[in-house]
Amino acid sequence: MESGARPSATFSTADGRELRIYAVGDIHGRLDLLDDLIHRIGADVSARPDISTRIIILGDFIDRGPASAKIIELLIQLKTDPHVIVLRGNHETTMLDALGGNHLAMDLWLEHGGLATLKSFHADLTKVETDDSRAMIKLARRVIPRRVIVWLRRLPTYIQFGQYYFVHAGIRPGVLLQDQCDEDRLWVRDDFTNNSDDHGAIIVHGHTIYENGIFFGRNRIGVDTGAYRTGLLSAVALQGDQCWIVDTSAQAKA
Repeated sequence: MESGARPSATFSTADGRELRIYAVGDIHGRLDLLDDLIHRIGADVSARPDISTRIIILGDFIDRGPASAKIIELLIQLKTDPHVIVLRGNHETTMLDALGGNHLAMDLWLEHGGLATLKSFHADLTKVETDDSRAMIKLARRVIPRRVIVWLRRLPTYIQFGQYYFVHAGIRPGVLLQDQCDEDRLWVRDDFTNNSDDHGAIIVHGHTIYENGIFFGRNRIGVDTGAYRTGLLSAVALQGDQCWIVDTSAQAKA
């Protein structure tokens, strides 16, 4: 785990009840790790006082790993569960752009793990040139169900609870939270991670990998631990002024 002063904030439900949140970092096609983490979160919930709980998926649940289609199906099944909130990341957005006919987006998607997602939808890649973006767009449209596309398009790019602002990549420093744009919420990196200013809330994000464990800074918490290549999928748990870690390597860590 990266060292750093753990930020402190509080939040509650609309009716004032105390709230516990588990924010999950980038999954990237690793259903095995997601299943394990969900089990560990369940065990953590059972071991603590019974209060209202939310699980927030911070985006980038597709690509790179082998089981993107199954992860999508799992998350779609959970869409009616008010305790689970799924945010869209830059990988899901790039896939949507590619399916919309953007050839540059298709090239970018395939370069950054999109082939694994297509394979998970049982795409036959032996009969198409993967560098032919037009052919790949047609293939992707054929194998990815319309209902998946509709669901992905409807996903929010951020949510805020009290003094915690949950987003995939981060925010643009110096811009009010209500004025942030999706381009930054999905893609920002160094301008955000290198900035120590008060953003008006503690930003809980994925996108930037911390292989040694969740990063805690004064103004942000980075939850992406590179699951697809490290085997470590992490969640930060937040309740009142407390925070702790639940991940796939060990039991909950205070």
